Amino acid sequence: MKNKILSMCLAAVLAAASLAGCGAKEEASEPEETVKTENSEEEAEVTEEPQTQPVDVNVMALKGPTAMGMVKFMDDADNGGIDTENYTFSIAASADEVTPKLVQGETDIAAVPANLASVLYQKTNGGVEVLAVNTLGVLYIVESGESVQSVADLKGKTIYASGKGSTPEYALDYILSANGIDPEKDVTIEWKSEHSECVAAITSQENGIAMLPQPFVTTAEIKNPAIRTALDLTEEWDKVQQNEEQKSALITGVVVARSEFVEENPEAVEDFMTRYEQSVDYVNANTEDAAQLVGNYDIVTAEVAQKALPECNIVFISGDEMKEQLSGYLAVLKEQNPESVGGDVPGDDFYYAG
Repeated sequence: MKNKILSMCLAAVLAAASLAGCGAKEEASEPEETVKTENSEEEAEVTEEPQTQPVDVNVMALKGPTAMGMVKFMDDADNGGIDTENYTFSIAASADEVTPKLVQGETDIAAVPANLASVLYQKTNGGVEVLAVNTLGVLYIVESGESVQSVADLKGKTIYASGKGSTPEYALDYILSANGIDPEKDVTIEWKSEHSECVAAITSQENGIAMLPQPFVTTAEIKNPAIRTALDLTEEWDKVQQNEEQKSALITGVVVARSEFVEENPEAVEDFMTRYEQSVDYVNANTEDAAQLVGNYDIVTAEVAQKALPECNIVFISGDEMKEQLSGYLAVLKEQNPESVGGDVPGDDFYYAG
């Protein structure tokens, strides 16, 4: 009887131990299930995070050095080598084509003459800001003769030029005035709508004089070997600046963006800046290959581009250096003619800080 009772007690203890073991296994398994559930939710949250979508970026450049500096960038975009943003490039013959598209929001980023950037800033109440300086001095006086050896020799002459109301006009006026020549009385300036018209004008006559930027200087010299470079206006600007307290450089072009676009798409703007700088570096370091791309985009022929690129002063200057150089240049223009910069030199918000 005692043995029977003992057996029953032992059985009861084993049963209880068995139940306790099952309970322990179940309790141990609960945290495992909880961990799995939490991890699954975290994975689901990560998966459900929205991916950044490429932004449509419309870019315009002028037919000249500004477009030449972008050719590697344009080629990469056109050949599907860029998937961060959706870039569309177009090349304009003159700034008159760019301005309305920029103001109306059809273009997001554009290369324009330096002073025009300031005028647009004033007219749009800060609606544009400058991202970088992209072209330094590229203006030259060329002639089909030997009559011009100094700025003083331009007195009494007829000069063909394009770019009225923008950097070329104000740079020429400044240099002429600083050398004692009245731009309105002492010379005759015939303004053309495009640089190619100036080339045609001096190619068809003897002793013709024109103010041209690169690469159109090279185009003129190739078309007519009698045409020579008489004056480098960048050098002439620097001569005038020697005695100035606040030094400035001759700046031909800048790249600007609509302020609204910059605010709404900071990552796209940074992507543009990085790729544009890389394109400029490529163009300056690979003249022959870059010249082929310039020819492909019908900016000028590859032959002209190869000779002109080293003289085009294509740069990428941003940040504080951009602000210092550009503000000094615009201050000089304002002293000469406030309307050339839209009435006043822009404030700090004109300069993209990144």
